Amino acid sequence: MTWTRSAPRSGAWGPVRRTALAKIVVMGAAGIFGLINTRLITSHFGADAYAQYGLLASFPNLMPFTDLGIGAVILNTVAGSSDLRHDMIVRRTLTTAIRVLLGSALVIATTGIVLGLLGAWPTLLGAKLMDGGGATASFCLLVYAAALPLSVGQRVVVGMGRTATQVISQGVVSPALTCMLLVVVIARIDAGNAVSGLSYVANTLVSIICVVVAWRATRPLLAGALRDVPRLHRVRGVKIIDTAGPSLVQALVIPIAFQTDRLLLSHLGGGQTLAQYNLAFQLFNMLTQTVTATGMAMWPHFAKARADGRVESPFGAAAAFAASGGALGVCLAAVAPWAAPLLSKGQIVLPTALLVANVANVVVEAAKQPLGMYMTDPRGLRAQMLPVLIVVPANLALSWVLIAPLGAAGPLAGSVITVIVCQLVPYALWVAHDLRRRRAKEAGDGLEHPEAAPRESHEALDEDPGEAVFAAARTGAGGPTSTPAGGNGRTVVLDGEPAVGPGGAGPRASDPRAASDDTESPDPPFPTQPER
Repeated sequence: MTWTRSAPRSGAWGPVRRTALAKIVVMGAAGIFGLINTRLITSHFGADAYAQYGLLASFPNLMPFTDLGIGAVILNTVAGSSDLRHDMIVRRTLTTAIRVLLGSALVIATTGIVLGLLGAWPTLLGAKLMDGGGATASFCLLVYAAALPLSVGQRVVVGMGRTATQVISQGVVSPALTCMLLVVVIARIDAGNAVSGLSYVANTLVSIICVVVAWRATRPLLAGALRDVPRLHRVRGVKIIDTAGPSLVQALVIPIAFQTDRLLLSHLGGGQTLAQYNLAFQLFNMLTQTVTATGMAMWPHFAKARADGRVESPFGAAAAFAASGGALGVCLAAVAPWAAPLLSKGQIVLPTALLVANVANVVVEAAKQPLGMYMTDPRGLRAQMLPVLIVVPANLALSWVLIAPLGAAGPLAGSVITVIVCQLVPYALWVAHDLRRRRAKEAGDGLEHPEAAPRESHEALDEDPGEAVFAAARTGAGGPTSTPAGGNGRTVVLDGEPAVGPGGAGPRASDPRAASDDTESPDPPFPTQPER
């Protein structure tokens, strides 16, 4: 029987610790350089330039759906590969992903150009735009669109288990923007309108760095996938809807549920409630970001465990995450009464209820992360959809009701209750059921040791990351099966045709079955869990 672990192996905690440390260092550096950038923009280009910079910089937060769920597909497929450099399934998945992202980028770029030509940006964004701000907004969207296909590199890096590398790459954004601003200032260029565009260029560096890392680490994988992109008829795309679809739903829905707190407080809160919420968010957001980033480091671990036929429970990790998040949250809450007056020049006092709600939010989010990372196969992602859809009306209703008695703590208390009832409990029940199912399945196989089982690309058809048409072959199993080439090659079935990964060739280009459209349907996220 296959061994079952209640928590990740000791080796799994290494990436988690490295990611947490990297996130803390990056946030610290970003905070310092952020203050420098604020001073440079306001002192040399004025408050209007700074206001426009903040407004246009929020575009990506308003468009978490632009990768159409592709991130989850790439990550699962990469994490489940045993020979990443030569894996034909991974190669075709990346080819499909690039095609889809190029299509999404084209739509975004066209939208930006059309809005600019129509002069519609001031109507959409309000009076905070400077003269010529419409052209700047179009330029920002064009840069964003150009960088979107490059985001493949980030997904590959995370899928390889190098989440810390991806986090560290984010640390170049603020220093790069500082350097560009200094060049503009020293050259005495009147570039107040272009400051926002410079921030998008700086953010593109993250994707470029990750592409370079992924390219070198997986050579010749990415080069081959890129060459296949224009070969629409010779190289078919893979089915991605099973993974990308649920991820896209979450990317669309979750921001509605959790990004409306400020709007509700603006309409229903009294006195300083909105200011109190914003200040508490500024303090605790560092911790929630760290929790989210370290949670992502567990995704490739569980994906790899599924591919290897290992059953590993996330409950131990969830308990450890919750305990760590709670301890750090309590420490931060203890410091907050002294930090708040310092940051606000004595104008804002954080109520105890708001601090308690923030600590509870950190604990709940931390506990949810390992469970969500376990539920990243198509079955798990589909199981997440209904609870997430329920979260939206439930959170809005609870937040609305609780603002009156709890003030600034109301929206957070509503979020905590909603996440527990609609996500944490259902996720835990689903995971427990899935663990029982997988244990029973492996007990029925009569395996005595994990190494005795044939190594599969994916656990089963319904758990194939993003490629429901790919079925991993089991020796002795019924149906259209094949023995893995060389013992470690990835052997799959494509519409009834064997296709061998490393150690064999894929579908023949001359075969009429190998010619079709590149994808069925078009995803940060990725079961996207945007920061609040």
